[in-house]
Amino acid sequence: MIETAELVERIWERDPSVWTGTDEAQWLGWLDEPARMRERVHELLEFGAAVDADDIVLLGMGGSSLAPEVMRRTFAAERFHVLDTTHPTAVRRLEASIDVDRTLFLAASKSGTTIETRSHLDYFRGRGGRFAVITDPGSPLAEVSEDVFYGEPTIGGRYSALSIFGILPAVLMGIDATRLLDRAEEMREACRLDEGNPGLGLGLELGRTQYLRVSGDFGLWVEQLVAESTGKEGKGIVPVHVGGDELEVRLPDPYELGQEFFRWEFATAVAGSMLGINPFDQPNVQEAKDRTQALLSETRPVSGTGPGPEGDVDALLAQAKPGDYIAILAFIDPAREHELMPLVERAKQTGAAVATGLGPRYLHSTGQLHKGGPDTGLFIQVVDDLGEELPIPGRPYGFRTLIAAQAAGDFEALRDRGRPIVRVTL
Repeated sequence: MIETAELVERIWERDPSVWTGTDEAQWLGWLDEPARMRERVHELLEFGAAVDADDIVLLGMGGSSLAPEVMRRTFAAERFHVLDTTHPTAVRRLEASIDVDRTLFLAASKSGTTIETRSHLDYFRGRGGRFAVITDPGSPLAEVSEDVFYGEPTIGGRYSALSIFGILPAVLMGIDATRLLDRAEEMREACRLDEGNPGLGLGLELGRTQYLRVSGDFGLWVEQLVAESTGKEGKGIVPVHVGGDELEVRLPDPYELGQEFFRWEFATAVAGSMLGINPFDQPNVQEAKDRTQALLSETRPVSGTGPGPEGDVDALLAQAKPGDYIAILAFIDPAREHELMPLVERAKQTGAAVATGLGPRYLHSTGQLHKGGPDTGLFIQVVDDLGEELPIPGRPYGFRTLIAAQAAGDFEALRDRGRPIVRVTL
């Protein structure tokens, strides 16, 4: 273990040997992003002032959607919506709740190729509205709109809360972005200290944690940051909703989000050093994506009402032993999330830690940890009735087929890794 003062110094020196000595130095743009973004605020405010819309819909997944979703909830931004599900019922419900012609759609994807975001975009582009884009330089998404905002390519998605991917949505919610970034800059300076360093202190606690109990709106963002950053090479910190250690989240005021985003980013980098892993890659995320694409391209359609039950829940739960966790992974209409509680209660009775995730959102969040992290998980996939197909213009499949393929693809990816998994219907 590196001495703490030296660890802080070497992180700020962009020394990749703090972690694994591979490509980490290429992914440390988040260290300077609050200062960079303060210089861009006027550009974002100018755009925001010119937006004449009744509603704003963010089309994004994972690192492109979770920080905006946390801010939307924290600041109660009622006219701002985040679409990060491919469930046809949820897409229909959102469309029915807005006047598409009076809506700004903000498509956010670093690569510009995210299947969910591209599908949402294809669906809504033929229906009216105005479109803007947040993406990285060289992305094919830039062709979609004249209003393109480029991100910093040295920042990975889950570290992008204080980048354009978080700050432009904040401006469109009516949040004072300068105030938010000022708070982040204060934390950034505090995270340079040898003593009394808030990010270092949290990171040292985090690095000693096996199961991290996350709760509340901020927990949505934290679980992605921690799980995807640390869950690899058979190691990892597992975010759970039941059991585990709950570390302090300091949010006495909504604007403290600026500080907390940076503090947890720095802490996760510290924990990654303690675990001896690269906290900026995601080597196992592609597995489920590849299987989804394979299913979508097969001649046999993934249709009907989606995948059906498989395996025995009671037999799975009976396998739980001390130190295990049970993950309930639900490809369901997000409005039905509360209906998972009886299953959560059954899982709690085993004494294991319990995690929940909504698909396909969790594929961009905790999915990396479930496949690449510690082999202590028992998995229950939950599906529901997907209703009628909802066609996606220009694609040979609709949203029902897409989410069914995503559920089937992730089930296969976990099963083929030897992870115990069953499937039930809600």
